[in-house]
Amino acid sequence: MDALYTAVATANGREGRAVSSDGQVDLPLAMPPALGGNGQGTNPEQLFAAGYAACFASALGLVGRQSRVDTSDVSVTAEVSIGKDETSFGLSVVLRVELPDALAGETGQLLIKQAHEVCPYSKATRGNIPVELVVE
Repeated sequence: MDALYTAVATANGREGRAVSSDGQVDLPLAMPPALGGNGQGTNPEQLFAAGYAACFASALGLVGRQSRVDTSDVSVTAEVSIGKDETSFGLSVVLRVELPDALAGETGQLLIKQAHEVCPYSKATRGNIPVELVVE
């Protein structure tokens, strides 16, 4: 792969800071209350959810343009869960895709399936963690 862009960020654990090399991201990190933390910062699961939702929405836009279908009113919500697996901890994802009425049915389902094939986050997670696609 020839890289078109490389994002660089540094974090010093779940109870510290995450900072991007360009300074656009500079966030306090904290364990969520559900995992025993104080919740006074963001966490890796929230960051992953935001990135995956944005990337999948972008992939839907791409496949929509290729199919000459307007996807400007589509929104994606990513739910990233962390839990114990066989060896330590694992992730799972639910992608909730909200389609306008004009894309309900077969057309919308096809676009979502195509987006799941081209989205870099979907490619990275495929076969590694469960990802459920939900149309709303």
